[in-house]
Amino acid sequence: MADVTIEKQATGAENVVWDLSVFYSGGDDPAIQRDMDALSADVETFAQKYRGRVAELSAAELAEAMHTQEELYDRRGRIGSFASLTYSTDTTNPAYGQLVQRVTEFGATLGQKMVFFDLEWNKVDAEKVKTLLEEPTLAKYRHYLEAERRYQPYQLTEPEEQILMDKSVTGSSAWGRFFTQLTSALKVDYDGEELTLSQVLPKLHDSDREVRRQANTAITAALQSRAMELTYVFNVLVADKASDDKRRGYPTWVSYRNLDNKAPDAVVDALIAAVTSHYEIVTRHYNLKRALLGLDELTEYDRYAPLPLKTGDRFYTWDEAKAMVLTAYQAFSPQFAEIAGRFFDENWIHAPVTPGKRGGAFCSSTVPSAHPYVLVNFTGTANDVMTLAHELGHGIHGYLASRAQGILGMYTPLTTAEMASTFGEMLVFTDLMGKEPDAETRLAMLAQKIEDTFATIFRQVSMNRFEDKLHNARRTEGELTTERVNTLWMETQRAMFGDSVNLSDAYSQWWSYVPHFVQVPGYVYAYAFGELLVLALFNVYQQRGTDFVPQFIDVLAAGDSDWPENILAKAGVDLTDLNFWNQGLAALRDLVEQEEQLAREVYPEKF
Repeated sequence: MADVTIEKQATGAENVVWDLSVFYSGGDDPAIQRDMDALSADVETFAQKYRGRVAELSAAELAEAMHTQEELYDRRGRIGSFASLTYSTDTTNPAYGQLVQRVTEFGATLGQKMVFFDLEWNKVDAEKVKTLLEEPTLAKYRHYLEAERRYQPYQLTEPEEQILMDKSVTGSSAWGRFFTQLTSALKVDYDGEELTLSQVLPKLHDSDREVRRQANTAITAALQSRAMELTYVFNVLVADKASDDKRRGYPTWVSYRNLDNKAPDAVVDALIAAVTSHYEIVTRHYNLKRALLGLDELTEYDRYAPLPLKTGDRFYTWDEAKAMVLTAYQAFSPQFAEIAGRFFDENWIHAPVTPGKRGGAFCSSTVPSAHPYVLVNFTGTANDVMTLAHELGHGIHGYLASRAQGILGMYTPLTTAEMASTFGEMLVFTDLMGKEPDAETRLAMLAQKIEDTFATIFRQVSMNRFEDKLHNARRTEGELTTERVNTLWMETQRAMFGDSVNLSDAYSQWWSYVPHFVQVPGYVYAYAFGELLVLALFNVYQQRGTDFVPQFIDVLAAGDSDWPENILAKAGVDLTDLNFWNQGLAALRDLVEQEEQLAREVYPEKF
């Protein structure tokens, strides 16, 4: 068995760790408590000044109150960002866990003291609101104040809101933290070694089928060993959400997420319907892949197998990945490359795979007084290179928006939060494809890109369909067994693959390590939203060329300063068109057709 043990091959990322000193010197820095005490006192002062008076404020007074809130939220965000970023590097460290809990409880206390403001604002007479928002002094906060009122029908009394915040500390937040610790510490017995999920998952991309099979078996066994705990966590959190939704009056399990995403139900429904009705695109690709791999059938552990072409399972060093990303960004926009370069030069990235580190990857935009940070688990695969491009895209987006909009306008809805990240992946892919003269290598690259796009569009929507079944089943059937959840998972996954991939029963518990289901219910469709949006945006870029670049940068810098459809209209995209999604799906179908044509040219004997 040819086992390429990626985690033992030096990548150059072993010492690429972030510098959090912009916040604090360490978890024991006494400045943390001093800042918490000062912030707590200032929040008390704010509450004393404005409680019961929001409806009476003039435009100038309201603008002053909003400015003060910006400062308070930035200071709170600095403490919270430091704690969460530190914790993510070693979720098994008790000191880091204690800090996160301390900061979580502190944040809940502050939230309880501040919640009055939004509640009072949403009770202000609509005519007065209209008059206030026309005042130039409130221009910076106009959209924030307008958008906040969309929650009005679902808000509770101040004591009730405070109780829900208090409950979340020992409820959903606590269970979410337990899930992270449990999955990060999960030991996978692979070939006699105890490894983490982050170390074994890359083996599913290995060219050796036996390596992939063994990794699949090992991960399945590890997940099954914690089936009781993981099933219970899911049951508790899904029930907790149902309770909150019922109390607030949300009509469906996903209503809050759509509202928070500023995505009308009709738009989300159209997205889901468009994607699920095009599952045959998935089938076409995997049938082609089976032929290229020379297999009688594809299994769940063959999904990510590299094609037996010249690229093979090529290994990339950290410096190579850095150069690939920055070169593509530079060709698009020197400003993109300059911002991305700062992440490398100023230690804004945490890259090595280490024990206890959170799996996967993310970008935290933190707060305007600091800067974004990126976490990846870099093992040297082609997928890791694209993940780096993806997260740096998030970083650029967060950097631009925070500088232009401040803390109240920098955090975009999840649906448009994926714009810069997936666009960054497209830049890297297009740059590499354009430079590659060999048809066989281009085929391998195209197949990889298609699978990455499938993971973002089709897989995420299939997971949304799983979430839909999970939440509705929990609300109608009561506590669900592991076997019941497994069944829901397999129904939605098999619907996507059709007869192109034979999913065995061993795959039935692979829902249980996906953090989005636990941390942000309803999140996953945002990936498909963002990917299809980017396919449309990239098409506009290819048509307009350099004229598109400043428009796109303006869209990113706009952050959350307006409704998404208004922001995207500036770049030539109409989000109100319910047929919009078909544009992106047509572009994806074109990629699969290119793949099929290229495969016939390179391997005519196989077709």
